[in-house]
Amino acid sequence: MRRRPAAGTVHHGHRSVSGGLARAAVFGVNDGLVSNVSLLLGFAASGVDGSIVRLAGLSGAVAGAISMAAGEWVSISAQNELIERELAIERRELTHNTVAETAELALMYEAHGMAPERARAAASDVMRRPEEALAVHAREELGVDPGALASPWQAAVSSFVCFLVGALLPVVPWFTDATGTAPAVVSLVIGVVAAAGVGWIIAALAERPVGRSMLRQVVIVLAACAITYAIGELVGINLA
Repeated sequence: MRRRPAAGTVHHGHRSVSGGLARAAVFGVNDGLVSNVSLLLGFAASGVDGSIVRLAGLSGAVAGAISMAAGEWVSISAQNELIERELAIERRELTHNTVAETAELALMYEAHGMAPERARAAASDVMRRPEEALAVHAREELGVDPGALASPWQAAVSSFVCFLVGALLPVVPWFTDATGTAPAVVSLVIGVVAAAGVGWIIAALAERPVGRSMLRQVVIVLAACAITYAIGELVGINLA
């Protein structure tokens, strides 16, 4: 017979949502897919030779992956620098205005429902350990954990690889058949299927309705492809 957990022993875990790596990976794939499949269809609609479409797809994949990685690196580096600046200010305040910072921390504990005397005692206890005090103040005031800052290099590499994977998927048909409408149709099908897969992953990670998330991603891909295809047809004569 299965025993029920004793009161107070039930525990549920949380996935880590800090660091930005999951976001960089998922949206790297999505950005690569949307940008490159729409680029390919735009070139295909213009009537240029299939080899040009293939070259455009490869160039778009590499250039986009580099841009995505650089953007992630710059963004997270700048964010970390801002956080480090704020942490330096907080560290200085903890050193030179200890009494005021202790009182501030006690008020934070009271705001969380702790009794005033217990809050003051807890704040004083925390303030005896400088690094722990800094971490607590950073979480309460800045909403960040000093020991769990995102790595710009990890995010950059993840973005580069994932963007490249997403961007190269719709290019594959142009290596096997670069004539007629067949490769364009296959690229579109690959784009739709991959977009649905991205939607499924997003829904699974966020525990949201799968159908709605998949449909959203597919609509985004189809809309992007429709726009670039129309542009390719409109200006294709001038490009050919």
